[in-house]
Amino acid sequence: MGFKLRTIAHDVRFPDEVRLNALEQAVPQAVVEAVITDLGAEEQRTRKLPAAVTLWLSIAMGLFTNMALKQVLIKMVKGLRYIWPGDEDYETANRSAICQARYRLGAQPVVELFHRVCEPMATEQTPGAFLFGLRLMSIDGDIEDVPDTPANLAFFGRHHGGRGDGAFPQMQAVYLCESGTHAICDAGFWPCHTSERVGGLRVLRSVGEGMLVMWDCGFHSFDMAVRTRQRKAHFLGRLPAHVKPKFVKALPDGSYLAYLYPSDYQRKKRGEHLLVRVIEYTIDDPHRSGHGELHRLITSLLDPDLYPAHTLACEYHQRWEVEITIDEVNTHQRLPDIPLRSQKPAGVIQEAYGLLIAHYAVRSIMHQAARQSGLDPDRLSFINAVQIIRDAISEFQMTTSEQLPRLYQRLLHDIARHPLPERDNRSNPRVVKRKMSKFKLKREKHLFWPQPSNSFQEAVVILN
Repeated sequence: MGFKLRTIAHDVRFPDEVRLNALEQAVPQAVVEAVITDLGAEEQRTRKLPAAVTLWLSIAMGLFTNMALKQVLIKMVKGLRYIWPGDEDYETANRSAICQARYRLGAQPVVELFHRVCEPMATEQTPGAFLFGLRLMSIDGDIEDVPDTPANLAFFGRHHGGRGDGAFPQMQAVYLCESGTHAICDAGFWPCHTSERVGGLRVLRSVGEGMLVMWDCGFHSFDMAVRTRQRKAHFLGRLPAHVKPKFVKALPDGSYLAYLYPSDYQRKKRGEHLLVRVIEYTIDDPHRSGHGELHRLITSLLDPDLYPAHTLACEYHQRWEVEITIDEVNTHQRLPDIPLRSQKPAGVIQEAYGLLIAHYAVRSIMHQAARQSGLDPDRLSFINAVQIIRDAISEFQMTTSEQLPRLYQRLLHDIARHPLPERDNRSNPRVVKRKMSKFKLKREKHLFWPQPSNSFQEAVVILN
């Protein structure tokens, strides 16, 4: 049985019907409207792009990342325009109106929507999502390029090195990710010179009881460990080489208990400390990264009988799922090596959180598809899911509401239809193929390069 086109009453306003119906299981329209109302972002007069539509547009930008804003809006309303009643075709807003609407909305509603919608989604049946009954969460950071404008440079800053200034202003991003589903449950964006440890402490606000939080040595600090325990969560992190916990007691599985102290002398003098368990291990396979090196982990899981050291050491490497998640956003959802679109800091933050909401919606749909098919979410292709969801946007807008559940089931089936093979047992070196460019470095003088005074044809001179 085919699908039927929905009918729309003649007295309905076009902007009131614009939404991304295909994503509403993950991002409900009611939550979008509640955010607009609670933050007082409603429009004072009738516009083509009211606040709710602009909020949906910020998410659509994260799906159609290779398109100009006007084309994103056209894609976003394509199905609705097809079925709209009456003889007059609805024309979408122009580029100037879209930019004005975005900055009129600002970043706060998009950030608020992210925090209301994006939360852990794994169930106890989700493969690889829990260890010892604890939900696996990972923290990691990344540096993101933003457009090279004076406003972005003044706010985010630019890195400097021995070879000169960085090509673009950059922002420091830190993510809290659910390892089993790749759902980004919290994130923050700061000027590029902000320590990622600051961001790591900030995203602990979304950590709670029943979680095991993993982080790399770059995030290690006494406060990170203490605040995680204050939130009734456990941690498993890698120790930097210079940190030397005070030995307390050896344990039967080769690990040992030790006291961790703050780096600040006055705090240490006051007696602040935390009892942790240290696990030391190495890799004896010469074809794997880290072979022969000493690796040290600390954890708040102190009982070696309940939490064996070997299991924890192996599971720590699941922290790399957050690296894969960041790659999904930066390489596959966005175009690689292309900065965000926005020319102003507020637009950059708005766009960044819209991108993450879009990623969360895709991952939520993938998780549902995996559950219904009895698959590990890792077995589903993120790239394939993004493309299928992009194509489904207009279909959901055109289909009658009674048939949307059936259409959604078809969407889940299409995503799960061709699962990926099991992951290979492989290891890759951390290297880059192109280290530097043969071209000269761009300088300030190149921003105002003198332009030709004659046409190209006039400039060509044939030599005798």
